[in-house]
Amino acid sequence: MQFNKELDARGLNCPLPILKTKKALAEMITGEVLHVLATDPGSVRDFKAFSKQTGNELLAHQENTNEFEYYIKRK
Repeated sequence: MQFNKELDARGLNCPLPILKTKKALAEMITGEVLHVLATDPGSVRDFKAFSKQTGNELLAHQENTNEFEYYIKRK
């Protein structure tokens, strides 16, 4: 999937991946896609809730061995 910006949140625990994602999205324009890499297993739940609460669309997420990828579209 194509994206406009990438955020490496690997090694960070809750709530840092979400806080850094929020900051990165604030610097983007409507319609742009942010690619996030994370290692926190709780991030799956967190990103789903974040997307629902903020209106930024969670386009896709993948789980690889101890690593999670998210694609979030800026509202």
